[in-house]
Amino acid sequence: MHYIPYNSRNQLHKNLFGALPAGCAVSLRVVLPRELCCSGVRLAVHRDHEATRFFDLTWERMEGMNEEWWRLDWQPDEPGLYWYHFEYDIPYGVGKIFHVGNGLGALLPEGNDWQLTVYDGEEPMPEHFCGGVIYQIFPDRFYASGAPKRNVPADRTIHENKADIPVWEPNEEGITLNNDYFGGDLKGIEEKLDYLESLGVTCLYLNPIFEAHSNHRYDTANYERIDPLLGTQEDFVSLCQKAKEKGISILLDGVFNHTGADSVYFNKYGRYPTLGAYQSKDSPYYPWYRFRRWNDDYECWWDIKILPDVDESNKSYREYMLGENGIVRKWLRLGAAGWRLDVADELPDLFLDELRESVKAEDPQALILGEVWEDASNKCAYNRRRRYLLGRQLDSVMNYPFADALMNFMRTGVAEGFTDKILTIIENYPPKALHLLMNHIGTHDTARAITAMVGEPGAGRDRRWQVEQKLSEEKRQLGLQLMKCVSAMQFTLPGIPSIYYGDEAGMEGYRDPFNRLYYPWGRENQELIAWYRTLGRIRKENPCLAQGEFYPVSEALGCVAYVRACPDNALLTIANRNTHPITYYLPPDWYDAEILIGGSGFATDCVEIGACSSVILKR
Repeated sequence: MHYIPYNSRNQLHKNLFGALPAGCAVSLRVVLPRELCCSGVRLAVHRDHEATRFFDLTWERMEGMNEEWWRLDWQPDEPGLYWYHFEYDIPYGVGKIFHVGNGLGALLPEGNDWQLTVYDGEEPMPEHFCGGVIYQIFPDRFYASGAPKRNVPADRTIHENKADIPVWEPNEEGITLNNDYFGGDLKGIEEKLDYLESLGVTCLYLNPIFEAHSNHRYDTANYERIDPLLGTQEDFVSLCQKAKEKGISILLDGVFNHTGADSVYFNKYGRYPTLGAYQSKDSPYYPWYRFRRWNDDYECWWDIKILPDVDESNKSYREYMLGENGIVRKWLRLGAAGWRLDVADELPDLFLDELRESVKAEDPQALILGEVWEDASNKCAYNRRRRYLLGRQLDSVMNYPFADALMNFMRTGVAEGFTDKILTIIENYPPKALHLLMNHIGTHDTARAITAMVGEPGAGRDRRWQVEQKLSEEKRQLGLQLMKCVSAMQFTLPGIPSIYYGDEAGMEGYRDPFNRLYYPWGRENQELIAWYRTLGRIRKENPCLAQGEFYPVSEALGCVAYVRACPDNALLTIANRNTHPITYYLPPDWYDAEILIGGSGFATDCVEIGACSSVILKR
């Protein structure tokens, strides 16, 4: 059969694309061949953990000689995930229409339902982040101001040579202490604000800055203090103020699922004068933790003993973190513009609900961004469906599905399937979350983008192998070219592009700690930096990249093309992953478009695109 019975991505079949606000009516249309002699069609739909309900479609009309159109106007009133397919009656039984991928339906006896995300549409979104650029900084490795530091613990090692490789080998006890530092600090970030502004950066996402006793600082020792190597609370306030003057917001890393064992709260090693949970059951912090057998058998994150889990349902812990004078609101008052939540899937709904109330009570325009590696609209964690994006929890998430799609395309050159991966997220996510997505291609948790694209696969390789790897000059040049190609796509997809510090300078390296080297000041790839500056300017000058629609154009033979558009402004991005140049023939409405990047002047009916290159056109 040549007809398609239903396509959730075609407005003929579903008049409103993607997620819906609760209480919004949607028209659904099914197309069936006349020879089936269909006497009735039903929508079969259920919300998570609820029984299936059936709604009859009405016969609408004949189209041509062989198509019967059936239609239903349906209104889901409550936020939630709805799963649906269609059933139809024919003389010899009941047929069904299931989802077979790419939004398309087929007549099958069994199969997959479509997902419809219904969200709370009344909540405001922090729109001022839309259309901007995020820059992620691992604070110890960005820039050291040289300002004197006070109260630095004596058990820390400071690298004299900023070009050193971080210590990666275990000590004689088999432990990697992560207690070597390069001296990057808040004053150093402040000194580089002009540079960040030149990249078009509008938001700085800082990995943890609170006192901790490892260089990654995910083992928080004291949420009330800036780590002494990074500076002081006054330095933080100054950074926020100076950044705000340049239109740059500061997003903090909130590590609320666990603390450090070496902390004010747990105090396993007796570093602090306070009575920690490890030392006494009389400690005010004892109820925060889950001891299987006090004191050395306790729950910890991924069984890492230096990271004891906290019980986020504990009232005193929630008050400490989320109360009117709690940690979350304190740092917002001091200048932060929001929080990125570490391991958001391990934070229970109760905690996330109250965190949102706390954040929005302090600043309704503050951003709450969650670390979620999968499709956050239908994520299950610990056997429970999460409701991150349905309303009154997260504003948005880190966009690993986009990153996976981009990096796979760059590694393999296979264009087919790319658009479906992008459209799946666009279809599943509420628009508010979609336009606030943190669109990264590398972070502190992944290999550097240039290495991931052209280096030997690092999966399963130990750190000794990783540290010995260096890209050949030929591969490095290919990697630099691909960085331009992939970043043009990253900067023009729905969401907010996020640069991991130094990617714009051409830094390479496998995973932690080799993706966390000190920024190569004075040794940057200036051509790549200039490219990123151009992309930043394009973001700033084209409103379609803030909340514009996404329209796929083509995906074939190593080339992907798509449009972002809003009233009075549209961009066409074309990415050629082939190792040879191509001529791309444009749709007629893009003849004579202005070439913003990947060339100059104006197109004709086609554009020439170099090997492993991207072109952005403006109409």
